[in-house]
Amino acid sequence: MEITTLSGIAAGIGLIVVGITLSGSVSNFIDLPSIMIVFGGTFASTVISFPVSQIKNLIKVIGKAFKKNDIDLNRDIELIIDLAQKARREGLLALEDAVDQIDNNFLKKGGRLLVDGCDPELIKSIMEAELDFLQERHTQGRAMLETMAAFSPAYGMIGTLIGLINMLKNLTDTDVLGPNMAVALVTTFYGVMLANLVFMPIAKKLKTRSAKEYYQKQMFLEGLLSIQDGENPRIIRDKLSAFLTPGEMRPKEEQTEEVKETE
Repeated sequence: MEITTLSGIAAGIGLIVVGITLSGSVSNFIDLPSIMIVFGGTFASTVISFPVSQIKNLIKVIGKAFKKNDIDLNRDIELIIDLAQKARREGLLALEDAVDQIDNNFLKKGGRLLVDGCDPELIKSIMEAELDFLQERHTQGRAMLETMAAFSPAYGMIGTLIGLINMLKNLTDTDVLGPNMAVALVTTFYGVMLANLVFMPIAKKLKTRSAKEYYQKQMFLEGLLSIQDGENPRIIRDKLSAFLTPGEMRPKEEQTEEVKETE
């Protein structure tokens, strides 16, 4: 499980609760009609905005933000280098067994095209089309969360307006004006909190993950095309290292030792 997503939301809620208790009571912020307006309205507008096929995947999309990200570009580079060294020693056809053992479906598909002797332009075209579809799917998933982040404050305001209207109809009873005003504002509180603590942060987390996965697959494609061109594994390593951030780059000494061990 991705600890930062869960701990971030928990910390945010915890600090808000502490802030509330320091100056009042948590019970003042619990109102069932407000919850129904914000949650119900936000979900209803999201259902209207997207087809059923996408709505069915909403829970799955949110769940991705709580799953641990297992992408390790350094490990992936070593996998590509292993394939490059084997192809250099034994030829492209010798990669068939190694490709079948790869867990990543994108790399496995590209590896099979490589072993089948497909033209480099064809491989690039097929794999880039898959990358485009990947980005589109990820964009659609984030769009639902971004839509919910936009709608929830709006429904919070709707709830506040409903509360104010009900309050103004009972202006003669001054004893309930304060409590009614408080309840009216609670709805806005729910909407703003959901948008800024849950929906938008999760959407941004998924955007970051999508970018990481996209870079990974671009790196796989570059590596496969380099293997097909028969480039030296050391050159391929230097080329693929461009996909790493400075913090992800491993010392040259470690890379040299790994190359020696595999030779």
